[in-house]
Amino acid sequence: MGETVYVGNAGVDGATNAGWLLGHFAPPGEIRHSTDVEVKWGVHPPGQARSRWATGERRTTLLVLVEGCFRVELPDRTVRLAEPGDYVVWARGVDHSWFAERASVVLTVRWPSLPGYRADPPVLR
Repeated sequence: MGETVYVGNAGVDGATNAGWLLGHFAPPGEIRHSTDVEVKWGVHPPGQARSRWATGERRTTLLVLVEGCFRVELPDRTVRLAEPGDYVVWARGVDHSWFAERASVVLTVRWPSLPGYRADPPVLR
């Protein structure tokens, strides 16, 4: 039987996997391994942007602003998260991109956790 409790630091643990803390990519048998959900602690310097739009998304996503100012681009609108706790949810199949207007920390939850998806590294604009 694997661990039943894991204690860590999102900044430290996420640094080894582009911010992702929990999901299918964690070693099987580890408590952070899940095919149901993925969780990311995203730390973004000002001006950082997704390198290209995510298309053909097969997961539902929740993005919560912890600090900073973060913009999420969706096909029919732009959502600006400016106050801690502001959040946006988008469904499977909704293309998206993002931009850090100021240094930002965001918590992202996606479900389910599907292998084979990897975004290009973000870029500074």
